Amino acid sequence: MKTKIKLLSLVMLSVPGSVVASTLAIDARGDAMGGTGVVSATYLTAPFYNPALTAIYRRNDDAGMLIPSLGVSYNDEDKMLDKIENVMNSPSEAGLNELNGTQAKVDFGGAVAFGIPNRLIAANIFGKAYVENIATPDIDTTGSDPVDKAQRSAVKTASVAVTEVGVSLAKYQTLFGQHLSFGITPKLQRIYTYTSVSSLNDFSLSNIRENALGETAFNLDAGALWFHGPFRVGFSAKNMLSRNIQTDSGVVNVGGRTIEYGYEYQLQPLYTVGGGFVADYFQLSVDYDINTEKKFTQFDDDVRMLRAGVEIDLLRQIQLRGGYMKNMARDSEGTITAGIGLSPLNIIELAIAASYTSPQAMGASINFLATY
Repeated sequence: MKTKIKLLSLVMLSVPGSVVASTLAIDARGDAMGGTGVVSATYLTAPFYNPALTAIYRRNDDAGMLIPSLGVSYNDEDKMLDKIENVMNSPSEAGLNELNGTQAKVDFGGAVAFGIPNRLIAANIFGKAYVENIATPDIDTTGSDPVDKAQRSAVKTASVAVTEVGVSLAKYQTLFGQHLSFGITPKLQRIYTYTSVSSLNDFSLSNIRENALGETAFNLDAGALWFHGPFRVGFSAKNMLSRNIQTDSGVVNVGGRTIEYGYEYQLQPLYTVGGGFVADYFQLSVDYDINTEKKFTQFDDDVRMLRAGVEIDLLRQIQLRGGYMKNMARDSEGTITAGIGLSPLNIIELAIAASYTSPQAMGASINFLATY
């Protein structure tokens, strides 16, 4: 569909060149396991889930690198793009009413990481970038002619692109006979925001980069892990220093109608607990967000996830993964995930993951890693 192609073009146009190769799905292994990772991530992917895991590695691990991890997710469960196409082809009052209140999202990102296991202080140096794009119609409710109302209606978009560079530091210790690990991640963030307003008949959105703002910030992640044999319990806190980010704002004339735009994006702490059974050839883990991420205050995009995942390792050569996740902050469908890992000679690993919520909401990710 032409409109869908234009929306995907928006994703590539809405971010600077250094971020285009990024995806929100940072780790294909975790994505395949329902997005879990607070207790099940490896020391290479620890910064993206729980920095305390940076200190949890095998004795023969000397170093490792993740180069790169890429992914994308797409969600149009409201069928917004189809409804825009219908209104453009045949304007009607019913079509405009169905379109009103819908929204669509495209998220993508990527990461690289270099893990340095160490008995004193384990470290992981990483770079990460992700982009969140959301679009929603602004329907004209005045007048009675659906053709005129369609010409005065618009699509508003808002995007945020976050790049991060940091180092995770962690220490394993035994305290009162209990096995514990604690970690912290100081990081530098560069945050870009973009906004646009376009008529329904001109939904290419190629000018979105004209309304761009950027700012730099320092932030912190922290985490903890307890384990006894294969049983684990963990806690992570991401973006502990909250920020309210204002996008560009203004007014646009669409078909003789004045439309205001301007949004606030909340980058706030996210606290997650996890528990699981992590053995050599089988893993089962569950993560739950304690609080809700608000994100764009003017959009219905709140997130509070429940995630569960499993992994079966066949002779350390092939890993079969599956999972489930659901956004508890909204009345939305759950998402099924699956993936496979290939690790010939247990030196280089290729991980592939896919997620499916509905024909209008799915995603995929891939990453390469090597350990020495």
